[in-house]
Parts: sequence; structure tokens; C-alpha cells
Amino acid sequence: MDKKPIRRIGVLTSGGDAPGMNAAIRAIVRSATAQDVAVLGIRRGYSGLINGDIIELAARSVDGIITKGGTMLYTARCLEMLTPEGLEKAANTCKYMGIDGLIAIGGDGTFRGAQALSRLGVPAIGIPGTIDNDIVCSDYTIGFDTACNTAVDAIDKLRDTMQSHERCSVVEVMGRRAGHLALHVGVAVGATAILLPEREVDFESTVIEKMRMGRIKGRNHHIIIVAEGYGSAQDVADRIHEQTGIDTRVTILGHIQRGGSPSTQDRVMGTRMGYHAVKILIEGKTNRVVVFDDNMITDYDIEEGLARKKDINQALFEAAQMVAT
Repeated sequence: MDKKPIRRIGVLTSGGDAPGMNAAIRAIVRSATAQDVAVLGIRRGYSGLINGDIIELAARSVDGIITKGGTMLYTARCLEMLTPEGLEKAANTCKYMGIDGLIAIGGDGTFRGAQALSRLGVPAIGIPGTIDNDIVCSDYTIGFDTACNTAVDAIDKLRDTMQSHERCSVVEVMGRRAGHLALHVGVAVGATAILLPEREVDFESTVIEKMRMGRIKGRNHHIIIVAEGYGSAQDVADRIHEQTGIDTRVTILGHIQRGGSPSTQDRVMGTRMGYHAVKILIEGKTNRVVVFDDNMITDYDIEEGLARKKDINQALFEAAQMVAT
């Protein structure tokens, strides 16, 4: 039996926003309309799909958005999609609006929603967009590079005042339960220590002794990077002060890491992933997640993809441990 041709697709962003989502939206709209496939923008994620908050998108609708952070379609978390009633409403909206396929940009929760809609007969494709870089089946997620650059820029500025006052700065970066962002940022700023949820370390040797050795070698300030999934940055700071007596301050970068104009890498990756999503949807694929794997853009079955495991970069972690002083 021939698959139903794709004449109209919907695109939404769901969960936390990430720089580069707009680049993906732009690529989806331009790639689809170039093949005479209409595009509907679903605002506010799955909530917008359930409630019919939908706009038409044309090639000119996405002019200039590649340079902008956030998402032009807005985003939200939708608990209603976890219920059979919510899923049915979402699927009915697709049927009523003539949406032949859906592209959802976001994280794990976004993909589970796409998977559920696929089971109800709505062809759906996921694109990984999260600054946490924690999608297990993809080596890279849209927004990660920009978030790293934003954090590094802030910490470089923080270093100036820490050095002037001979202080220790404990900086908490985002990432939920994953330490990818903390690891990359920590290496980039030359942190004395990096604390991650994926690795248990001896606090005395990993943090305190490295601070002491750094002081012996002439360093008068220290930067400790803490992933938010590791634990309380304030507890880390209190422990450092108690054991060393050094003036220790906490900085929580927070949601500043989500904002800003996307980096070149996130603009390019968003474009490549958006194009690939349209391509495979038109080919008749469904229940797939677009990924960056083995240095190329490809796609996996969502269930297969979410069942994989992903650890931090062990080689980078070992290098960070070795070069820290």
C-alpha cells in the first residue's frame, strides 16, 4: 500500500529553548516550500497543537531568524500530552488541519510525544535541541556550542574580579543531570576542578589538594566548575572555605546560558538537521529522530535511539584532570 503523500507539515519546539532552534525552523520551512509542501508553525509546543495555536509559515516568514536565539514559535512543557485525552486532541488537531507530518524540536520528552503521535498515525520526526547535549543517540544537540560560549565568556569576565581579590569562584552551569556542558566549559576556562554527576571524585584530592598545589606554584585565584546535577554549588563553596580559609564566592549562571545569538556551529547544525528532517518525512519515514552520529547527519528509530546510553567524553575528562593545577 502506497504511503500518503506529504502535502502539509507542522513544526513545533518543545521543552527548554536552545539557540539554533530558529535555524532549524528556517531550514524546515525553506526545504519544504521549495518542494511545494506547505508548513504550519505550531506555537507553544504540544500545548499549541492541542489547542490549535497554529500559524502558516512561508519562506519569507523566516527571513532573518537564523541570527536570533530562542524560538520564534515559543515553547512550553505540556503535561496534557502525557494523558490519552491530550494525545487524542493533538492527533485530532493534525487531522483537522490536514497536517500530514510533524517535526518536533526539543529533548527526550519532545521525542516521546512524537513517538506517541506516530503510534496514532501521525508521521513524526524529532530534532535534538537542548543546551544540555544529553540526547543519548546524538553526539551533538542544537544549542550546546552557544551555551558553552556564553558560559565561557561570563566566566572569563568573572576571572578578572576573582584574580583581583585572590578569591575562589565556584560556578554552577546548567545541564540538568548531565555534565557535558560543565566538562567542556571547565576545560575551556582552565578550571582548577570540574565536578560532574557522572563521576565520583575524592573531594580532598580533586579539589582541595589541587588548589593547594596551584597556590604553591603561584596561582592566587581558583575557578571550580559545578554541574547543576552534581549538587549544591553553595555546599561546595562552604566546604572549600572550611578546609582552606580562602574567600569563596558562588556564581550561578542560570538561564543566561540559554540565550544569545546562535554560534556558527549551531546555525549550521540546525540547518542540516532541519533539512534532513524534511527529507526523510517526504520519503515516508516516521517515528525517527535526526542525529549527529559518527560525524554525519543521520536518523534512528526514536525507541531505538532513546534506549542507547551516553556518557561524558572520557578522553576529555582525563585531559581535564591532568592539566588542572
